[in-house]
Amino acid sequence: MKIGLVSDTHRHIANLNEAVAFLNTKGADIIVHLGDDYTDIDEIGENSVLRVPGVFSDAYQNTSIPNRMVAKFDGWRILLSHTISSHDNDLPDDLKPEEMIGKNKVDAVFYGHTHIPDITREHGIVFVNPGHLKDEDKKGSPPTCAFVDVKKDSMRVCIFVLKTKDVYKEKIFGREGT
Repeated sequence: MKIGLVSDTHRHIANLNEAVAFLNTKGADIIVHLGDDYTDIDEIGENSVLRVPGVFSDAYQNTSIPNRMVAKFDGWRILLSHTISSHDNDLPDDLKPEEMIGKNKVDAVFYGHTHIPDITREHGIVFVNPGHLKDEDKKGSPPTCAFVDVKKDSMRVCIFVLKTKDVYKEKIFGREGT
């Protein structure tokens, strides 16, 4: 499964449109939006989308909209969340990232919120933050998006600088226990 990963679009629709178009040229089967203005994706007409709202979104308090979810891609259990940990705005029944991670209920966590693009593996769990899509950000990172190629036994993650399409970070992981 080839996943296009975006986060923290903050109404920068032109950048989101550019990122999704680029990720689609890479072969993305699905786009995952990890919140903060997750409804931005509606404006570009992308059909194959999974998304979770940002913690300050009105949707985050709507019990009919999942704030976090676990998606399965080629056998990998991936937590989709705006934050890497629980948040004060969580609803009582929200999945708790710390529990999912601590009890090895997931193989990977895709998250946003920090606006800092990152790829790491800790305690056997892959963590991916695609960064943000704002024109400028006070934390210093350029607008970025990620392309994740998930196969049964491996995951290749590549974060791209939006404007140049240069590789910002790239890592390949074998699946734990396979």
